[in-house]
Amino acid sequence: MSKVQVEILGLSSSPSAGGAYALLLKESFGQRRLPIIIGSFEAQAIALEIEGIKPPRPLTHDLIKHILDNVGATLTEVIIDELRDNTFFAKLIIEISSITNTIDSRPSDAIALAVRTNASIYVTEDVMRAASFIPSGKEPEEKFEENFDLDDEDEDFEDDDKFTEGHSSAMASEEETKIAQLQAMLREAIEKEDYEKAAKLRDQINKIQGTNN
Repeated sequence: MSKVQVEILGLSSSPSAGGAYALLLKESFGQRRLPIIIGSFEAQAIALEIEGIKPPRPLTHDLIKHILDNVGATLTEVIIDELRDNTFFAKLIIEISSITNTIDSRPSDAIALAVRTNASIYVTEDVMRAASFIPSGKEPEEKFEENFDLDDEDEDFEDDDKFTEGHSSAMASEEETKIAQLQAMLREAIEKEDYEKAAKLRDQINKIQGTNN
């Protein structure tokens, strides 16, 4: 299985996806970007860990990490290995007592665990070919910075409403965010065999990319 190492480029709110977030992954040794729409809780879990912010109570992914540590297991890598019906699938590669175990996972959960364990993140080449894009803009890549407003130490971090666009300091460029959303809509249209809509979406993507060439 051919796989490509990726890193987290940023998170961006996605109003067209019902308040979900677009997680943007970047090819570590290339230019391709892979957008994945995730829920607000998972986006919160990823951003908090990357920004080094510790909630007063452990989140679900913190609990899973503690369990892995206590049983002597190591998360060696996570792999986003399939795109089916416009949905991404992933696997956790866990080693315990010299035995390798493969566990199915949502990509968002897998990545939330990866950032807590310093595990490598990979995407299969098939998935990259099917769902990635190459940005045409020349805007600089922004990194995560500590920008959370945590006035109340007893704030419940598991309330999705607490994670708003203002709390997402690592933002993909406006162009990349728009292309990511259009790419997701394009894949859905193709899955539904709505080729007229797919053609219009593809034209929109080409127009955005062509404007910045």
